[in-house]
Amino acid sequence: MSLLRGGLPADADCPCGGVPQGSSWSACCGPFVSGEAPAPTAERLMRSRYSAYAVGSADHLFRTWHARTRPDDVDTDDRVRWVGLDVVDVVAGSADDTEGVVEFRAHWVSDDDGPTRRGEVHERSTFTRRGGRWVYVAAE
Repeated sequence: MSLLRGGLPADADCPCGGVPQGSSWSACCGPFVSGEAPAPTAERLMRSRYSAYAVGSADHLFRTWHARTRPDDVDTDDRVRWVGLDVVDVVAGSADDTEGVVEFRAHWVSDDDGPTRRGEVHERSTFTRRGGRWVYVAAE
């Protein structure tokens, strides 16, 4: 079984749900998270960032965060399991654009210190293209 960086088997279901839906890690976010390829659209970058949180790849999060808005230290929380992603809206952010907005709901579960807790992050994220690569700027 071949593993891509990020620790998932290449044929595992992609944490983001897949583009197209049900795609494997190696056919979806794996190459973006590993740094083997740049995400072609703002939505694909957002999906790869969600997947990076799911697999604990702080390096990808750091690399794809605009230097102007990025914190000094980017880390993931291994007590949180990311269990689903819903893309709500996409404005621009295609391969031909320089800016884009992606609204999403990311669902999580945590049972690290007692009863299971569930929640979601609902965000409308802005993205820009720098040096030909999409980067996350901030939440609107």
